[in-house]
Amino acid sequence: MDRPHLRATGFTNAEEIQIDKVKDVPFLLEDKLKSLGTKFEKADELWGVKVVVDGHLITGQNPKSAKFVGEAILKALK
Repeated sequence: MDRPHLRATGFTNAEEIQIDKVKDVPFLLEDKLKSLGTKFEKADELWGVKVVVDGHLITGQNPKSAKFVGEAILKALK
């Protein structure tokens, strides 16, 4: 059975470039997830809040999203 493309978020390429972390990581997360077929979703602005829930996978775009990831986890556990 084919699974529809997974949906997720995380640090965007632009955010990693802005904080000069590209040299510290072996790949850019946004590019890697897209190359694996993930539907990568992001906030409209850099450092915006974005949470994506896809089944049991709960992801947040950046630290600003942490509170909202926690809320999504609590909701999922109920």
